[in-house]
Amino acid sequence: MADNVEIQGHVDPRFARVKDAFAQNFANKGEVGAAVAITLDNRSVVDIWGGFSDRAKTKAWERDTIVNVWSTTKGPAAMCLHRLAEQGRLDLEAPVVRYWPEFGQAGKENIAVKHFLNHKAGLPALRQKIPGEMLYDWNAMTSALAAETPWWEPGTRHGYHAFTYGYLIGEVLRRITGKTLGTYLREEIAEPLGLDFHIGLDASNDARVAQMIGADPPAPGEANLFSEAFKNPESVTFKALSNPATLMQVKTINTREWRGAEIAAANGHGTARSLARLYGALACGGEVDGKRVLSAESIRRCHTEQSSGMDMVLLRDTRFSLGFMLPLPGAPNARNPRNFGHPGAGGSIAYADPDARIGFAYVMNKMRNDAIMDTRAGALIEAMYASL
Repeated sequence: MADNVEIQGHVDPRFARVKDAFAQNFANKGEVGAAVAITLDNRSVVDIWGGFSDRAKTKAWERDTIVNVWSTTKGPAAMCLHRLAEQGRLDLEAPVVRYWPEFGQAGKENIAVKHFLNHKAGLPALRQKIPGEMLYDWNAMTSALAAETPWWEPGTRHGYHAFTYGYLIGEVLRRITGKTLGTYLREEIAEPLGLDFHIGLDASNDARVAQMIGADPPAPGEANLFSEAFKNPESVTFKALSNPATLMQVKTINTREWRGAEIAAANGHGTARSLARLYGALACGGEVDGKRVLSAESIRRCHTEQSSGMDMVLLRDTRFSLGFMLPLPGAPNARNPRNFGHPGAGGSIAYADPDARIGFAYVMNKMRNDAIMDTRAGALIEAMYASL
């Protein structure tokens, strides 16, 4: 029975409410397998997990279970560009063509690198229908994006670059370093900090990966972004989320091809523990255990709003800094004004709260249709703040 799931790990007694909320997610909200982790002042105060890593509920979610976190991947990916800027190798204000000359086609010569990060580039989708296997062909995807015409005048509006984001920022990084973004992340951030987080997962880790389980169909009359978007197959929303047609299908996400690729907008695999440690470092000035992730100036850019208002792709209000989704007013993660991070489709989220000096991460394998802020994550975040 779901309400009898054993919760494992450790919780500082001060944060007992979080464990209670986590248990309630299994009892009342359809949770199958999940983990939540919190750091306070770079010290782990919550690191718990429970449930099952497979749909059949035959395989327990273990301490080292990792899972695809969809767009929660965008946060660590953005940190790579901020770090590259700190190293003096990238100017975020510079035109993309400085680093990627072929990009300057079809009226894109003035698009700046920052427009990739704040979702103002006007390239959230490819217009021409593409086959599913093209997702795994880096050169084909980046060449197609270099040739694409913007959907709106770059810099004037914003729209969520749900999948193209990873190819766009990844190609800029590759042109500068000669490395893929996944390799740069591993060498510069993950390995020095001891993080179990990967963009481009080696097959040796497959046995640890939780099976992703799709969301239940929306109830009659229930508002649903995908249902609305898919009414018009020529819309930018449809193209951004369903070109290729296999893009958002869980059968795609559970394949070796997806896990092994470096789709830096959506296929990061890792633990809540690692994401909380990473964001916890940024919440505490950018450093943990003597290892620096980002400078204070970079962290300021991470929480400074660059885009807000109606999103051309998600068809609702969103807010973005350079690479991070900022919380909307009234959301559970909007407790403090400098909070920044990123949610992922179906429920995962990780973020930093520099005012409370907290790093928070929640990951799961059972997806839900909640818009941007999942109710399970919301309950955990509210319990966390109630504990302070």
